[in-house]
Amino acid sequence: MTTNGSVMSAEPISAGRLVLAATPMGDIGDASQRLRDALATADVVAAEDTRRTRSLAKALGVEITGRVVSFYDHVEAARIPMLLEQIESGSTVLLVTDAGMPSVSDPGYRMVAACVERGLPITCLPGPSAVTTALALSGLPVERFCFDGFAPRKSGQRKEWLRTLTSEPRAVAFFEAPHRLADCLADAVEILGPDRRAAVCRELTKTYEEVVRGNLAELAAWSVEGARGEITVVLEGAQKVSEDPADLVSQVELLAAGGLRLKDACAEVSAATGASRRELYDAVLASRSAE
Repeated sequence: MTTNGSVMSAEPISAGRLVLAATPMGDIGDASQRLRDALATADVVAAEDTRRTRSLAKALGVEITGRVVSFYDHVEAARIPMLLEQIESGSTVLLVTDAGMPSVSDPGYRMVAACVERGLPITCLPGPSAVTTALALSGLPVERFCFDGFAPRKSGQRKEWLRTLTSEPRAVAFFEAPHRLADCLADAVEILGPDRRAAVCRELTKTYEEVVRGNLAELAAWSVEGARGEITVVLEGAQKVSEDPADLVSQVELLAAGGLRLKDACAEVSAATGASRRELYDAVLASRSAE
């Protein structure tokens, strides 16, 4: 078990530590006073995009007096030794990304892990997060949730990932690129069914913020028109379903009507519900013969 071994107060950040700071996702008014102070006083500012960070500081009326270095995916590993050396020599290193919280689907995790390994102090200036903002706006039960980063890009991998969510009881938040959203939601309808509820949250905190709520079928139809901006999707947790094969015949028949072989449709419903594949198959045949 590790600990920073100190209690933070309202005083300015002291030297010799890593500071993770959340930055506004769109509305500059979401910047905290602690972020302003940190930008003004840090010895080193490690930024995902140095130009955006300088623009942010200018918009906040803050002058960055420390050294500004880039810290994005492709240079992250190369920058860490230098930043560790700065902290060990007594400097404050402020790590910021383009928007939201560092290390949450953004650079930062490796730097934090390196500081933990060396026993160096780390603190965090909380603030905007697309994940928690989307969860709050979704209108879905989110007392328990998980975050899955970005959905897989390729359809086959995406479908495999979606299958792991068929019986996930927690709400699931994930990011998706706008040009892949329609395909992702179409795959979700196929794997999770048309009735699972979800919310698509677009351009959170920005001028054209939009939250579209509905079931997966409705959202898939809406997304065909195309969506722009940064997108966070919140998927409702799976509802407890009956394991009685007789109650699941309609789900199998729906998949079969969509083109799946009966055995494959039974296998998919079995994986989602825990019902016996063989009993499902027999129940469908019995239902068909009774018609």
